[in-house]
Amino acid sequence: MNGLYESGEDYLETILILSEKKGSVRSIDVAHEMELSKPSVSRAMGILKSKELITIDEEGLISLTSEGKSIAKKIYDRHKVLTEALVLLGVDEKTAAKDACRIEHDLSDSSFSKIKKHLKTVKAQMKNGK
Repeated sequence: MNGLYESGEDYLETILILSEKKGSVRSIDVAHEMELSKPSVSRAMGILKSKELITIDEEGLISLTSEGKSIAKKIYDRHKVLTEALVLLGVDEKTAAKDACRIEHDLSDSSFSKIKKHLKTVKAQMKNGK
């Protein structure tokens, strides 16, 4: 999709979510959210920084670059749409979120587009009582 491994996309998605929730993000926040060790997260942040997907200021605050934010938003959109689609199919929310996280990285843009379009149609029909 973008040359990143699945874990790199997960880190970007987590940074996006945390920045929307908290405003500022540090490596320790990412480590807690993802339930990973601080050294693992620090290593990953170094890789993302070298790929110019994040910046880290002198106080340790992490920000997404425009390219990093674009990737993160795409993954997060996929996560939300796929979770919602699975829940509508009857999958419990926790399982749906976990499965969406696995699927979001490997699904083609074409297939995702069709799922998103179908979900929109189903939601409209449900709203109109059909």
